[in-house]
Amino acid sequence: MLYTCHPTCSDPAHGHVSFSMAATARGAANTKVAPKAPVKKTVRNRLGQAKVVDIHCHYLNPAVNAKTKDLNAAKYDPTAIFANDLTNETNHKQMSTRAPKLMGIEERIKDMDKMGVDIQAISPAPYHYFYFTEHDRGASLARDVNEGIASLVAAHPDRFVGLGSVPLQNPELAVQELEYAVKTLGLRGVEINTNVNGKNLTDPSLGLEKFFAKANELGTVIFLHPMGFTQGERLTNHYFNNVIGNPLDTTIAVSHLIFDGVVARNPKIKFIAAHGGGYIAHYWARMDHAWRARKDCRTVIKRAPSTYLEKFYFDSITFDPMMLKHLIDRFGAEHVLMGTDYPYDMGEDDPRGLIAAVKGLPAAQRKQIEGLNAMKLLKIKL
Repeated sequence: MLYTCHPTCSDPAHGHVSFSMAATARGAANTKVAPKAPVKKTVRNRLGQAKVVDIHCHYLNPAVNAKTKDLNAAKYDPTAIFANDLTNETNHKQMSTRAPKLMGIEERIKDMDKMGVDIQAISPAPYHYFYFTEHDRGASLARDVNEGIASLVAAHPDRFVGLGSVPLQNPELAVQELEYAVKTLGLRGVEINTNVNGKNLTDPSLGLEKFFAKANELGTVIFLHPMGFTQGERLTNHYFNNVIGNPLDTTIAVSHLIFDGVVARNPKIKFIAAHGGGYIAHYWARMDHAWRARKDCRTVIKRAPSTYLEKFYFDSITFDPMMLKHLIDRFGAEHVLMGTDYPYDMGEDDPRGLIAAVKGLPAAQRKQIEGLNAMKLLKIKL
């Protein structure tokens, strides 16, 4: 995450109140009237069919920020709870440069052109999950987030597609919002956190089986994106609750989705695991061994865990071409999608350069990863 202090912060000691208000106004205005920037670095194959698509990038809706100032959302945010003073200070300083990119459109499109990105699949900034709120308010806020993203896409249909949000604190409302987001707003899927208020996605008390069943019925994309690790007492220093905590929480979420049978029961869901799939994508053999060796690892699933993991998609945010090559070699180029984590400082600023640095990667697979896979998955038409 970028902000340990939220963009909605009104603490005058932080010195960014006026900036946040200005960013809110500017972001709202940009969403409506920002001119379409010329596409300077689009990539086409000989048939003109390949586009460069960023599967992992975020938008923070300024109108929703203004509407939720009373919530004090930071007290529910593990990335704020488990952070030391230096992390807080570092994040506060970034507000002045990152907020216009996160909330606005003009800088975003300029940055896309610099990176050679044709289309961003915009998902909510994780601050806008709002799972901690009362159920009806959570549903209302998810609707606001989704309609905001849909408006952004409508204003720039050649540059953006949308992934929405659902109120996972209530499965019935989550089902309703999923249907509205996909069927009415035309969003290409949803982004969800890797836990719900510290509970695993498969926790029976959440009752999310009906949500996953509806997602399976719709054959939709579910982008799993963490927001730190909820038991982060040992991860407070060195920004560890992002550096270690984010991939750790993804690893836990994916493991439960596999071992508790959600993936087996819902084969039409297109799960995307952020940040290169966390740790599980690179240490999957240990869970396969456990499944073979122990009956308590075979209580639900009938096949080796990695066979279900092979159904997942992974973004390319690995920061190292050898790690990216390992991901491609193990799960296939058709399951890897280019991502940046825009506009956060833990993102990849040169995603195409990282892909190009993978030794021995055929040109056809490079095109798959840069955009063709995402075009197919998100049903992006030329």
